[in-house]
Amino acid sequence: MNVLMCLAAILFLLMVGIGGKKGARSYMALFFNFGVLFLTILFMSNPSANPIILTLMACTVISCINLFYINKVNLKTVTAFLSTIITIVILLFLIFIITDKAMIQGFGEEELEELSIFSPYVGVDFVKVGASMIIMSTIGAIIDVAISITSPMREIYHHNPTISRKNLFFSGLSIGRDILGTSANTLFFAFFGGYMALLIWYKDLSYSVGQIVNSKIFSVEIITILCAGIGVALIIPITSWITAYFLVKNRDI
Repeated sequence: MNVLMCLAAILFLLMVGIGGKKGARSYMALFFNFGVLFLTILFMSNPSANPIILTLMACTVISCINLFYINKVNLKTVTAFLSTIITIVILLFLIFIITDKAMIQGFGEEELEELSIFSPYVGVDFVKVGASMIIMSTIGAIIDVAISITSPMREIYHHNPTISRKNLFFSGLSIGRDILGTSANTLFFAFFGGYMALLIWYKDLSYSVGQIVNSKIFSVEIITILCAGIGVALIIPITSWITAYFLVKNRDI
């Protein structure tokens, strides 16, 4: 516990020292996001609850926290919020279909030993829970890309207020292309960093490449990475178009 408190204090000091008031709000947002996720999981344990609806609600609240609470309400956060919600809705339907067809819901055989003492009849639709898990894993990257595009686009418009909507849109796409590669690699390395012990275990058990690829745990993480990459790619044109539309619209009014 002392280590956790020390690390939390160091993080707080760094975020406040570097980010000032916005850094302090960002630090508090970590706890707010944790509270939203915790409440979402509690509500999902109710058999009558719909995990998809809960996920949409949680993503909306998380987006509000990370955009409006940290950066306040302005044109760039509003457009980033709209882009995030539209992308999440599109991605959620795609992920639900993939989860159902790929049959990656539930637990893998590597987890059976730890779960053997528990009852598997929990009364929860694991297809919807699997889709919710993947979308929750991608929400952070999607919000990050959205605000990373709207902010420089607003600066471009501020310094060149006569720019056309088409040129502003293509400027957003150009910014997004630079972000796309790094965001996809971040998701990729996050997977291997978090599951390095699992990969070592696969090696010790002499798993073949085919067994690793067809392992449910491995498949879930790879599908999560691919879906997150799809979400990051989708939000670039969506954010660019919405931001360009509203910036030029406000100028023409």
